[in-house]
Amino acid sequence: MTVPADDGLLADAIEQLPFILAVCEGPDLLMVSVSGATRAVLDGRDIIGRPVREVLSDLVGQQIPDAYHEVYKTGEPSNGQEWRVHLDAPGGGTIEMWANFTIVPWRNPDGSLRGVIGAGFDVTESVRSRLAAEAEAADLQERYEQTRDVVAALQRELLPAGLPVVPGAQIAASYLPAVADSAAGGDWFDAVTRPDGTVALVVGDVVGHGVTAAGVMGQLRAVLRDRLDTGDHPVDAFAAADRLARRLPAAHATTVCLALLDPADGSLTYCTAGHPPPLIVTAAGESRYLPGTGGTPLGTGALFPVRTATLAEGDVLVLYTDGILERPGRTIPDSTAELAHVAADSAAGRALRAPELSPAERVCSQTVELLVRTTGHSDDITVLAVQRVAPPGPLDLTLPAEPGSLRPSRTAIGEWLTGLGATDHDTFLLQHALGELVANAIEHAFDGVTDPPRAPVVRLHAELDAAGCLEATITDQGRWREPARQSTRGRGLALTSQLVESMRVEPTATGTVATVRHTLTRPALLANASAPLPAVAPADFHLGELNGVEGGVRVQGPIDTTTADRLEQGLLRRSRGGTLPLTVDLTLVTHLASAGVSALHRVAERHGRQGGKLTLVAAPDSPARHVLALVAIPDVSIGSP
Repeated sequence: MTVPADDGLLADAIEQLPFILAVCEGPDLLMVSVSGATRAVLDGRDIIGRPVREVLSDLVGQQIPDAYHEVYKTGEPSNGQEWRVHLDAPGGGTIEMWANFTIVPWRNPDGSLRGVIGAGFDVTESVRSRLAAEAEAADLQERYEQTRDVVAALQRELLPAGLPVVPGAQIAASYLPAVADSAAGGDWFDAVTRPDGTVALVVGDVVGHGVTAAGVMGQLRAVLRDRLDTGDHPVDAFAAADRLARRLPAAHATTVCLALLDPADGSLTYCTAGHPPPLIVTAAGESRYLPGTGGTPLGTGALFPVRTATLAEGDVLVLYTDGILERPGRTIPDSTAELAHVAADSAAGRALRAPELSPAERVCSQTVELLVRTTGHSDDITVLAVQRVAPPGPLDLTLPAEPGSLRPSRTAIGEWLTGLGATDHDTFLLQHALGELVANAIEHAFDGVTDPPRAPVVRLHAELDAAGCLEATITDQGRWREPARQSTRGRGLALTSQLVESMRVEPTATGTVATVRHTLTRPALLANASAPLPAVAPADFHLGELNGVEGGVRVQGPIDTTTADRLEQGLLRRSRGGTLPLTVDLTLVTHLASAGVSALHRVAERHGRQGGKLTLVAAPDSPARHVLALVAIPDVSIGSP
């Protein structure tokens, strides 16, 4: 027996539901009914009769409204577990919360689509409790495994200890390992300041994981860094790394992207050695990929052409490894477009709220988090970003030689350092060091009598050079007295010398000049996925006959470190060691990792020596075709099936 629904009772029941509920109708997804819990979360907003994109306008860059529209578009439900979102608070500020949700189609009795219904639970407290417990457990685990975790320690030592803070460029990086309990892999990044004021930015990817890959990565990074540090042209630096790769089998087919930026005028020279091309996010919030240069991976062809571009002030240049593109369940074209979109949202502050971070830092941290949380990841992910900004001016202070000058001088120093992008640690060190020198000058440089009579002052000048080294001078007009003559003197100088890299004090005929030098750096982020990642079912690898083609082979499934050897052996067996012509169709390859590229290079080299023609074919939109367009395998025909 069906009892007619009472609209008033139904509305009252929905109002009392203890979870978030939103009923949206029509193609614009107008919100027609919500629960009381929803009203509490969206306190102060005009909800009923308005499109979901307007009601949740502050979540547009966080994929929530997009999920509603995707369900309406496809008719398929969508689920999310522990998604982190930032909501605008009614009185200003930001509310951070985590939610589990399900969005399902809302259908008419005849089955036609009427709208969508979203239901969710606020799990903020449980997530925070779990994160706190995980942090405590991680701390205990780290202490317990310090002597055993050799691989992770090796990775930390081989990657840069910090990124330079330089005039006109703000640099950031993040690294997310493929396996949560192992930080060792073949990805690396680097940022090298050069004698001419340019900055070399490098992202590379060695085949495989573990100690071997990490060791090879360290050697290649050292060679490139040494060449770039001494001012070599990128082509010469690549040539040196290529020579090393030819001597180290494990370095074969390493891919690298190198970009040389002049922060002064924005000129950019770059090379993609088998690597995905750089991405530019403009100051206006648009994004575009630079053309690839057609270079070959290290150890495979020694072809390293360069291209040029210009980075305007406010633009962000993004270098990355292919782990962020080759995510489970995504095609390369879809991942490429998604990366450009999410990076633009992150840089512009349209994603997660983090005004304390620079656009480059938001790109490195938020882009990885937002992309990985929906798909998981099966490979290391490295992102290196730089934003070109207006170079900072020097700091010039003229202070009365009296104790009342100390506090405002420390404030001015701190504000100037923050504007440079200095870390809290470096700001603390320099505020203390320079404060000690100013105090020393005020206390000891003057006897209270000057000749000729004048109001004594202390001058502080500080500036950041192109290499990221801050030099500050404190000058007074008093008379130098040797600290050793009084047991109570010299402590400020001793403290200063321990806080900074170098300090020099020089008495002159007109006063004393104290000079401090200290290099500024910022740490890179060792990222972690913030939510449980979906399990990825491995696809089957298979070699079969290519119908209608004599000597043809069809490859299916992933080609990675676990299947690359089988691919190489199978292809060489069918071509009798490279003596017979061979056509290989890679259209059904779901993942072509660097290990697979290395195997194809070895097969191509064998065919070149033995005289057999090798032809690789792949559909235009396939993952393999995308990778083949980057790696430039010499003497191999590449086409469509």
